[in-house]
Amino acid sequence: MSSDLIEAIREAPVFMPSVRRSRHLWTAVLAGGDGTRLQSLTLQIAGDSRPKQFCSIFGGESLLTQTRARLESLFDVDRELFVVTRAHEMYYSEELRSVDDSCILPQPLNRGTGVAVALALLHILQRDADALVVFVPCDHYYSDGEAFGLAIRSAISAAEQYRDSIVLLGAEAHYAEVEYGWIELGSAISDEPLQLLRVNRFWEKPSLPHAQALLRHGCLWNTFVTVGQASTFLDLLCSQIPNVVLSINNALAENQLEAVYRLLPGVDLSREVLVPQPDRLLAVRDRTSGWADLGSPSRVMDVLVRNNIQPAWLRGLPVLS
Repeated sequence: MSSDLIEAIREAPVFMPSVRRSRHLWTAVLAGGDGTRLQSLTLQIAGDSRPKQFCSIFGGESLLTQTRARLESLFDVDRELFVVTRAHEMYYSEELRSVDDSCILPQPLNRGTGVAVALALLHILQRDADALVVFVPCDHYYSDGEAFGLAIRSAISAAEQYRDSIVLLGAEAHYAEVEYGWIELGSAISDEPLQLLRVNRFWEKPSLPHAQALLRHGCLWNTFVTVGQASTFLDLLCSQIPNVVLSINNALAENQLEAVYRLLPGVDLSREVLVPQPDRLLAVRDRTSGWADLGSPSRVMDVLVRNNIQPAWLRGLPVLS
């Protein structure tokens, strides 16, 4: 059924013959989240309830701008897409003023990471059937940008070699975090430039005793940076959420995205697409980038303390929980 659906999607009107280029490396920055868990903090920082990706949490630049800076040396600007949500236009229009309109994908509604990835993937495949895609959330923190770049290049190299697999960036775990997804590792494939391993399974937001056991066994935190051939991503999506992919594809062909989005369910890429298919996944071990997810005010404060960062808004702020 999956192969039939993929063939049907490729034959749909939205897919026009692509122009073959010398390079096929793309990135899609996921910037469409609502950031509700951090609104109590962003309200104090920015004076409004903007999603965290548009907030200057670490002083100066927003998380979105910082993400763009990390990616600048890795991708050509005409192969960088930004998946946003139309309700946030007042925030992203200024941030992305230098980006060509064709590289900005406004979603009518936020329907989760799975839908955002499907939308970006179909746009990329329309332009480049041989694309290799790096999906990057823009609301995370990295203490070492160079180490982040090395990890991305390692994941790209692995995806080029193992074309039927999706490569995840897994951060070295330092404590038993219960709010992260964890990657249980299988056998090592290579150690250069960074260790590449098979994936046994995912564990989403485990209990504290379970997280402690995962930490002892050397499991990695899932950073959600995800790399692979566009055709491989399409195969995985069609095997788990075929109706969602087909609905988006038809909506693009018929210019009916808004109507279709109103009917789409929310889809979590990790839980609903990747978790059921660990045999299709590999993981690059990232030991040094200092990755952290900024999912709550307490975690933001922890990152600030750990990295000795003192933004102006922090002065005089009461302790947050």
